[in-house]
Amino acid sequence: MLEGLPPNGAAHVLRLTADERTARAVADIIVETFDPAETASVVYEAAPSTESWTTDQWVAEVYFGPAPDEAAIRTLVADTVGAGPAAALVFDRVSQQDWVAASLEGLAPVRAGRFLIHGSHDRADRRPNDIALEIEAALAFGTGHHGTTHGCLVALDRIGRRRRARRVLDVGTGTGVLAIAAALLWRIKIAAGDIDPVSTAAAAENARLNGAAPYVRPVTARGATHPDLRAGAPYDLVFANILARPLRMLAPQIARVAAREAELVLSGLLAGDVAGVLSAYAAQGFALARRTDREGWATLVLKRGGAAPRPIA
Repeated sequence: MLEGLPPNGAAHVLRLTADERTARAVADIIVETFDPAETASVVYEAAPSTESWTTDQWVAEVYFGPAPDEAAIRTLVADTVGAGPAAALVFDRVSQQDWVAASLEGLAPVRAGRFLIHGSHDRADRRPNDIALEIEAALAFGTGHHGTTHGCLVALDRIGRRRRARRVLDVGTGTGVLAIAAALLWRIKIAAGDIDPVSTAAAAENARLNGAAPYVRPVTARGATHPDLRAGAPYDLVFANILARPLRMLAPQIARVAAREAELVLSGLLAGDVAGVLSAYAAQGFALARRTDREGWATLVLKRGGAAPRPIA
């Protein structure tokens, strides 16, 4: 499926043919790293040869608005999955495409516990007990197809089965899926922010589309520093589905707005990122309660109780 906001006038494409896990990892890390308004990716199985009905080869395509920095991308891919795939990247130019149609083609409904994430073309797949979220196909990133978003939704479902959150914060809300899901689950106000105003606007529109606008009013914010986000503290549930480096940097901010009994749901992490993130949050008094992995991405649920807990400011 298409991951990322469709670039306007995209004329550049990166392609990689590899095994499925490598293809997905490369597409994911590039879309996670670069401006979400200027990149989009799709991963699909390569057509089988005439000698076989099946193939173990997959194709990752990443589309760009401005011309990408090829050397920087090769370095990023080499650091993530190795020198071989980095060397195999092929950069090319493409003609204009119908991005909404491309999104619709790959945007199949996704289930994560009680949650169903779907496009408008799949409303018929809703079941009576589903907590259904409809996401515009042109805003495909954060729909639950990505392993990080799916992992966070599963964590939310598990938490919701054993307790009711009172105050919830979604840091780096993206298209707002996690905030909207929590709002539909508990019918409470959810604080949400994102550094990217395009994402903030997308989240607000998706909240309106899903009848959650009274509960989810995202703000453009860096981390948890916005006055509207600080005003809702302390939070007993915090989501941060971003990348490892900002997760580490935001650990003190998140700890300051988290309640003593808070649970943190962190994602956007490759396996090699987990130790560093756990170390950063252990310094703030949080310990790992649960870890899940999907498509090479880890989702962590943390609770207070690290080796050296610090008092809440």
